[in-house]
Amino acid sequence: MCFYGILGLIFSCYLWFTLFWSVGGGFNEFNKKDGIIRIFRWGFPGKNRRIDLSYPIKDIEAIRVEIRDGINPRRTIYIRVKGKRDIPLTRIGQPMTLEEIETEAAELAKFLQVSLEMVS
Repeated sequence: MCFYGILGLIFSCYLWFTLFWSVGGGFNEFNKKDGIIRIFRWGFPGKNRRIDLSYPIKDIEAIRVEIRDGINPRRTIYIRVKGKRDIPLTRIGQPMTLEEIETEAAELAKFLQVSLEMVS
């Protein structure tokens, strides 16, 4: 029993520190004037705490929406960059409604003037 108590305490400390450090928090900046897309996220403390990605708008190929329903639904918007893997833009947590995610993806694709791909 003591083992499970210690294991639970370690796990709860990990979760509290994750919330305190705002791991995964950040912002997406789409600057059409400068022609740059910036994706910023916070990571765990250490050498690579700040994750800051910048790409020219001309390197964006498409906006991809992934919708999976079931026990663990996933509704995510990805940005596809030439020569790179797809980068998720939506936050993790309570999934957005289909209408919200489709509207947000369509507005973003229209703003960036790229194609919109739907994956189920």
